[in-house]
Amino acid sequence: MPLLKEQTYTAADYWALPDGQRAELINGKLYAMAPPTLTHQRLVAKFTQLLSSYIDSHAGQCMVIPAPFAVNLLADDDIWVEPDISVICDPDKLSEKGCSGAPDLIVEIVSPSNGKMDYVTKNALYADAGVREYWIVDPQKKAVVVYHYEKEAAPAFYSFETPVEAKIFPGFRITVSELLK
Repeated sequence: MPLLKEQTYTAADYWALPDGQRAELINGKLYAMAPPTLTHQRLVAKFTQLLSSYIDSHAGQCMVIPAPFAVNLLADDDIWVEPDISVICDPDKLSEKGCSGAPDLIVEIVSPSNGKMDYVTKNALYADAGVREYWIVDPQKKAVVVYHYEKEAAPAFYSFETPVEAKIFPGFRITVSELLK
């Protein structure tokens, strides 16, 4: 009796998804994305606004792009993710199709249905791909975990009440609880 073969998906399958259906392609598997909550979207909007303002006021060349925005993480067409917020400082990585290569900073807002994906799967992918800094913002735990991969430092843990500073953007500080007022 033959074993059942598991379906393997490609970038062609990812790009052929029906309009409005969001998913991520990781190691040949498509992962459906649930609609975000109000808190999730409020945090994405505030983070995007504050990061953009900081970069603009410091004559930065980086672009802050919220989801939905396709990131071909390894620029090899095998892994396509949609981080909640991508900050890309190399304009050569950008095209109308998305980002080809690792963003410099990624912020993921944890949803109840995707905690393992953000804390484990994406954490490993982002570290291996060359993302410089990764923030996991967890509204349920009221906590932020910051990975500064560039320095191979241990992750830093913060409460929503504690100011968090981006290591790759000195002077950019944010207290998450203030964003939810």
